[in-house]
Amino acid sequence: MTDWVSLFSGGKDSSWALYRALEEGLDVSRLLTVHPAGDSYMYHTPATRLAGLAAESVGIDLVEVEPDDFGADDVDDASAQGDAELEPMEAALRELTATDGFDLAGVTAGAVESEFQTSRIRAMCDRLRIDLFAPLWGEDPVALAEAMFEAGFEIRIVQVAAYGLDESWLGRRYDAEALAELLDLREEYGVHPLGEGGEFETYVVDGPHMDRRIDLSYEAVWEGDRGHLEVTDAALV
Repeated sequence: MTDWVSLFSGGKDSSWALYRALEEGLDVSRLLTVHPAGDSYMYHTPATRLAGLAAESVGIDLVEVEPDDFGADDVDDASAQGDAELEPMEAALRELTATDGFDLAGVTAGAVESEFQTSRIRAMCDRLRIDLFAPLWGEDPVALAEAMFEAGFEIRIVQVAAYGLDESWLGRRYDAEALAELLDLREEYGVHPLGEGGEFETYVVDGPHMDRRIDLSYEAVWEGDRGHLEVTDAALV
């Protein structure tokens, strides 16, 4: 088996998993992006429509799973919803395995601490008899952030939802200065420095694995105690 699929949202964690996989020499031949219709237990939700631009910059074909493929609308239990949300991803991977000349070896994932997500992805890999490459799993979050900065990742914050994070964080670069402030906020409010609890979400606009930078135009949408970027234009430059 030789082909790897990178579970990919365009955010920092899945992008770091992809970057590390390429550094390790894994043959990543597809990126797989799931577009949740709304809030999701399993997936990064904001700005996933920009994954196509990121894939073009990285130079790897993208497979997209649409909201209509989800079967979790009538599920009110978190565990059952997580299982249901995973089904379209697994179906997409099974479809890839049926493609002539495609020999699925494994998937990459950007999970850091979420056993809810990782246990389901591991179980999926077991069912498909493939490997899981999860280079962020169990690692120190501050060290991970610093490694991303050192590698040359340019990361933008596209959504915030936590005490201590106001409108000024929207569109801000996630860098050493931002990390230092987040560590102060961890002391005061418990904010996770990688946003693992959903405190903030990100999008990678440039990195060493990308041929061209992604230029974003956007408007900040603030809803009292949380907000997100509404991207009005995006282009490779």
